[in-house]
Amino acid sequence: MRILGLDLGDKTVGVAVSDPFGWTAQGVEIIRRNNPNEHKQSLGRIAELIDEYGVETIVLGYPKNLDNSEGTRCEKTKVYKDYLERRFQKIPVILWDERFSTVAANNSMMEAGLSHEKRKSVIDKMAAVHILQGYLDSKRIEGEK
Repeated sequence: MRILGLDLGDKTVGVAVSDPFGWTAQGVEIIRRNNPNEHKQSLGRIAELIDEYGVETIVLGYPKNLDNSEGTRCEKTKVYKDYLERRFQKIPVILWDERFSTVAANNSMMEAGLSHEKRKSVIDKMAAVHILQGYLDSKRIEGEK
């Protein structure tokens, strides 16, 4: 069972996928978007990735504010979730709190010694990894109870 993790941005969608056991998340790619309202191209690429990896669940980062409120980015994410659910009707789409995912991804890459330019080029993919890994870890902890 593979799970796809997505980090939605105005210009990109960061993509990660789990290993077949659902233990670890690996970065796959960054899908470039021409504008924030463009969905057809990114959904087409996601369809290819779903087929390639045999994805059974999608985890979409949900960008709540630090005070747990929902702003305009949450509204855009809900719209994208609707597009995903309509396009991939048999695949559940789960919203996952992504607060600090980009910060965590950036910190991890700084610790690894990546330059600012390199971090900038892969930050969305690494944020998707952090989103998906958080979800996977929560399922493993839940299963241990």
